[in-house]
Amino acid sequence: MNTPRNVIFVLLDSLNRHCVGCYGGTEFDTPTLDALAKRGVRFTRHHVGSLPCMPARHDLLCGAQDFLWKPWGSIELWERPVTFYLRKAGVVAQLISDHPHLFEHGGENYHADFFAWDYLRGHESDPWQTIVDETMIGTPTYHRAKDNHYHRNRRKFHREEDFPGPKTMAATERWLDENADQHDRFFLFVDEFDPHEPFDTPEPYASMYDSSWQGRKMIWPPYQLGAIKEREARQIRAQYGGKLTMIDRWLGRVVDSIERNGLWDDTLLIVTADHGVYLGEHDCWGKPPSPVFRELGHIPLLMCGAGIEPGTTCDALTTSVDLCETFLDAFGVTKTRQRRHGHSILPLLRGEEERIRDWVLSGYWSQRLHLITEDMKYARGVRDPNELAIYSNRWSTMPPIRLPDPDERATLGPHMPGSGLPVIRQPLDTKQIGRLLWCGGDHRSDHLYDFSADPNETQNLAGDPSRTAQLEQQLLEVLREREAPPELLRRFGYG
Repeated sequence: MNTPRNVIFVLLDSLNRHCVGCYGGTEFDTPTLDALAKRGVRFTRHHVGSLPCMPARHDLLCGAQDFLWKPWGSIELWERPVTFYLRKAGVVAQLISDHPHLFEHGGENYHADFFAWDYLRGHESDPWQTIVDETMIGTPTYHRAKDNHYHRNRRKFHREEDFPGPKTMAATERWLDENADQHDRFFLFVDEFDPHEPFDTPEPYASMYDSSWQGRKMIWPPYQLGAIKEREARQIRAQYGGKLTMIDRWLGRVVDSIERNGLWDDTLLIVTADHGVYLGEHDCWGKPPSPVFRELGHIPLLMCGAGIEPGTTCDALTTSVDLCETFLDAFGVTKTRQRRHGHSILPLLRGEEERIRDWVLSGYWSQRLHLITEDMKYARGVRDPNELAIYSNRWSTMPPIRLPDPDERATLGPHMPGSGLPVIRQPLDTKQIGRLLWCGGDHRSDHLYDFSADPNETQNLAGDPSRTAQLEQQLLEVLREREAPPELLRRFGYG
């Protein structure tokens, strides 16, 4: 592998690894992703860390997991994202995105330290248009009301090129054509919200995988546990597939621009996801309050360019915070203000190391804690559902339900790990906990899966104490090493 001069990072939102051809998927067409796997290295044990959208981006841009302390939020006051340090090192950092959560309360300062940024409007919850055109909207099914932002924005999408995903990829292609030879070193971060819902696409994608469906397309997954009608399930899954194939095609234009501008020798291209999405597996849809099964947490990671040997695989265990460390390593940055939890992936690519970590910590704030090794996944359930507190000095919202404001119970708690600075600690009562988005549902059951014997995670082995005892102790050691707050330890029976 060559030392990269540039890094292009493409983040696809809600990409179900098992729908991608190079990872064994046969249902949908993903020729660009498949070709990238042949061109570079395909990682087989890459797992999400913090969930969902903004916690995952905190992993990627700050390199530190914060889902043990808060559910959703901005970069903390004492933190600096990777882009801050890249700018100091003389690297031009450019963000191109259609991801609306980056520009809402709780995500609004993730873009601030990029040298420049380009926001393509109109996806999902983006407050862009004010008028509804009934002839242009998709089907307002399940939990999404007809009167939402996307149904207003939809009036602006007449051609394939008008949809947010294609616009984002076209902007990326244009940026490379106009800028690739103008900077000594650059870091291009493409935060693409597709194939996230709504699974709304123009033809031919809208009918590509379910041509017999009659009526408006079902573009919103229900975000629920439990089976839905088989015919509706097939339609929703087909609409996801159409959006996946569409964004794969437009990703191909970015790949073409890398080729056209002669960047392959000194540029590292990384393509991954923030997390997956359930499309009926385990009777789950969207991102409901369930254990983090493989369709949500076992995500794709492809790397190519910069002299990487083509057509190879890497079986080492990796996770999202490792990518932040990889960015820093690629540009020679060794010190940051806050503590980091990742390990650079570059030694794996250079053949200097066979593994960089022994475990991954994964989960949503307040839900089950997942300890993942090369062979096992242990998901520890909640023991005391009334124990919970938020730790943050940037009090912000969590869409679609606002976090409770700090009140008279708030105290200046212990420091956040790596900061040395005190932090606002807000205890929550049972009623508040029940109203928060990611706290709903029953998270009490434990789960244990043996990947070698049960790769589809269908046989829960958690009832066997001889199988769980060592992982229970290992998880406690991990939580202590991460300086998990006392409320969280008690919530999971480690108090």
